[in-house]
Amino acid sequence: MITIRPFADSDAKALVEIYRHSVTEIGPNAYNPEQVAVWAKLLPTPERFIEIMTDGRFSLVAVDNNDQVVAFGDVEADGHIGFLYALPDFAGKGIVTKLYDALEAHARKQDIGKLYSEASEFAKSFLLKQGFSVVERRDFEVAGVPIHNYAVEKRLRAPR
Repeated sequence: MITIRPFADSDAKALVEIYRHSVTEIGPNAYNPEQVAVWAKLLPTPERFIEIMTDGRFSLVAVDNNDQVVAFGDVEADGHIGFLYALPDFAGKGIVTKLYDALEAHARKQDIGKLYSEASEFAKSFLLKQGFSVVERRDFEVAGVPIHNYAVEKRLRAPR
């Protein structure tokens, strides 16, 4: 049984591991080894995750019966989703959907007009199933290594 709950500072080390495993085990399905290596170097420290996840954004984790974190996500006040990651063993099992649904419900309750993110190939496929649209492919470099992601968005209400 999976439970969605707010992020706690004590979850930070688990977020590091989820990010690392997700990037290094799922990333190679769409990115070359050099791209995966440079992406993995962007891994926040536990201390940095605490700063990020408690900076005013809405941050959630998905936990198993033992309160072990298996996925995490966030949505900022302007609708930006910065993180939506799961341990590879839990990807594709509905957990990230449950987590995403809670993030979107919060955004709707806050009357956020649209959700948007920068999605990897894998995240793009998931977000398209949630009703997002691709705005554009973003090609850029990290530490001299060419890599790409996608600007994606989902309107939650008509623009005012």
